[in-house]
Amino acid sequence: MHTHHQPISENNVFDTIILSIPFMFIIFIFIMAVYMANKKYQRWPVYRIVFFIVGILCIASALIGPIAERAHTSFQAHMIMHLLLGMLGPLLISLSAPMTLVLRSLSIKHARRLSKLLKSAYVQFICHPITATILNIGGLWVLYTTDLFSMMHSSIIIYTLVHLHIFLAGYVFTISMIYIDPTPHPTSFYLRACILVIAMAGHSILSKWIYANPPAGVESTDAELGGMMMYYAGDEIDLVIVVILCYQFFKGNSYWAKKAHLLS
Repeated sequence: MHTHHQPISENNVFDTIILSIPFMFIIFIFIMAVYMANKKYQRWPVYRIVFFIVGILCIASALIGPIAERAHTSFQAHMIMHLLLGMLGPLLISLSAPMTLVLRSLSIKHARRLSKLLKSAYVQFICHPITATILNIGGLWVLYTTDLFSMMHSSIIIYTLVHLHIFLAGYVFTISMIYIDPTPHPTSFYLRACILVIAMAGHSILSKWIYANPPAGVESTDAELGGMMMYYAGDEIDLVIVVILCYQFFKGNSYWAKKAHLLS
């Protein structure tokens, strides 16, 4: 990116602390939900709490602090933000099984309402692997191959919407591939495996495109390093999803079918 671009906000230590409050509040709510759920069910696994906290910290570090500051002038820093916000953070949060925890901590009345929402046609459409892949990988292609990338650095509204989409699309994509929470509309392993391969290919091709065709305002050297980071680090995170997906397949479908009944 051009070095004369100025960050959208100049965060000092006080600003960082203030902006960190919503993330700390989310972690607090999660821990309180664990406390409430433990009163009615067996103890919530500690490793899931760790997954959630680290996932939230990944998202927070992508949006506030030094990485977020440098992302306005360094494409490499921007790519670190992309990996934390759109891939690693969503993966860790999905592994914490947040929806299962919410269903456990709510009253029966409210849990049934949430269950009804999760079984709706809209959620089924959005969480389908094909839709999720289009929203996730397709969104990245639009971001890096159009003027949207430069536009978001001059508009706080576009900046916010783009990063919100990156996280939500990354999370929906992850939960559409691996079933940690109860899944009312599961798809076959073979469909998910095929779509995952296509998604990984689309992500890798995009990284090579960025390497050879820097986004507007990004210097070629910066784009090359950012593209390499997207290619190799992205593959590492995708490999975790592949391992989990295959593990679930070889473990058998019965366990995941039982989890789906939690929403019935």
